[in-house]
Formats: sequence, structure tokens, C-alpha cells
Amino acid sequence: MGSTRKVEQALGRSDVFVVSNPEFLREGSAVSDFLHPDRVVIGSDDQGAAIRVASLYIGVAAPFMVTDPASAETIKYASNAFLATKLSFVNAVAAVCEAVGADVNDVVLGMGYDKRIGHEFLRPGPGWGGSCFPKDVQALLYIAREAGYDFNLLDGVVSVNQEQFERTTDKIIAMAGGSVEDKVIGVWGLSFKANTDDLRESPALQIIDRLLARGAVVRGYDPSVKASLPQTPGLEVVDGAYAACEGAQVLAVLTEWDEFKWVDLDKVAELMAATRIVDARNLLDRSAITRRGFTYQGIGRN
Repeated sequence: MGSTRKVEQALGRSDVFVVSNPEFLREGSAVSDFLHPDRVVIGSDDQGAAIRVASLYIGVAAPFMVTDPASAETIKYASNAFLATKLSFVNAVAAVCEAVGADVNDVVLGMGYDKRIGHEFLRPGPGWGGSCFPKDVQALLYIAREAGYDFNLLDGVVSVNQEQFERTTDKIIAMAGGSVEDKVIGVWGLSFKANTDDLRESPALQIIDRLLARGAVVRGYDPSVKASLPQTPGLEVVDGAYAACEGAQVLAVLTEWDEFKWVDLDKVAELMAATRIVDARNLLDRSAITRRGFTYQGIGRN
């Protein structure tokens, strides 16, 4: 039984109709997404109630879909689970690219030109997180289990994501010489994605936790985070990208903030104890970095 049905039962009123109207808003662009949605989904068994909810969207140019409440709820969960699947898939492809000497940036560019696939959500990274994908994936897995269906494919999506956290952590450790014990690791990016201050289920924090557990001293900077994080003891939050580099044996780029593209690499080199970068977002200009003598490693790129 879905949330809509449960609310109806809790209310126990025949004169009140409960309608499912899932949102598809992205953090950092929620207002634009609301005003210019890809679609508006309304789940209701009562036509009059559906029409009243639809009237709230007068002036919004988007396809409208009216369905039953269970289908509306499943559209939401399945949409986010599919996007998480694309991210896990591209991270798995990135691992193959590293093994065979291919460049994942070129691979996904070539894939994306196929209109059946598209370019969206085909960017490799340190793993996916945030407030929506993890809970919606788990919700769909729970729904499937309750219905008696073993959703092995989606279990694999979660497993690949956990492995990506470990793979990225291992890249940083290898770059530090095989151990991060008592070594300073500089980190650019703490939020789960750029243009938001949301730290929930952040891949950056997942990786930082793993580094701290291995004895690293982590110095992190994020434009949206101004104070130390009580849930991550041992992480020193600094007030600038350059401050995160001071004395660092490795610099890890974990969130794709644009400002990191425009830093003075010569100044970064002067501040670091060793000129080594793990770019888990493939954000930086690899040629510019290697020209300055940095050792560089991205995701899915040799």
C-alpha cells in the first residue's frame, strides 16, 4: 500500500481526497525546475480532485499526466532510481576504461550522441549521493521486496556506488604512496554536488570518512560550507581553496564547483608538500596540470 492510501486511511474521511503530485526538483535549480518542468504527474482516483490539483499549474507549459496514486508514486521512485543507475553504469564503464586504456570522457561523449541514450547523467565521479537518490532507490527496493520481487539490478546499482567510494579512496591512498597515515590530504568540495550546501549522503564525506579511518589529516574547502562538521570529527574545514592545499601530500577534487577550474595552479604547487592531484570529477584541465609537473589521476582516464 502506497503513501497516498495510508494517508487516506489515517484521515478516514470520505469528503477529503488525497492526491499524489510528486516533485522532480533538483537542488540548486528548484525554482527553474518548478516553472519549467519536464512533466506534471498527478495521481488520483477522483477526477474532480485531479482537476483541482491540475489547476494549480495553470500557465505552466509541460505535459500533464493523470494516473492512479500508486503509479504516480512509482514514477517518482523509478525516475530517480534510473538516474542513479546511469551514474553507477558510467562509473563502472570508467573502471573498464582505466583497465583497457580508454578515456571515459571520449567514451561517454560518443555514447551521448545516440539519442536513445543522451548526454545527461553520463559523467563519472566519486559516487552518487544527496537527499533524493539514496532514499528513493531504497524505497523502490523496499517496495519490490514487499511485493515479492527480487530487484537484483537495483541492488547492483547500490553495490557499484559503494565500490566507487572505495575505488576513489584507494586512488587517493595510492597517490599518497600507499598510506595516508598522518598525511595531510587536501579536499576541494564537501557538498554532494555543486551549487548547493547539502551535505546529506555526500560522496565527498563518504570518502573523507574512509580517509580519516585510515589515519589521514583531512583539510577541506567548500564554497557553501563555513564551519567544521560535527558529524565528521577530524575534518578541518578551511576558508579557501588554497588553504586546503597547504602542506597536502595529495589534493582530491570531490565536488564539481566551477571556481576550482580557475585557481592559480602555480600557487597550488607552491603550497602543497607534493604535487599530486586526484580529480574525482574530471573537472580540471589535465594538460595544464601535467605541464606544471603535477602527477594527475582522474576517473576513467589514464
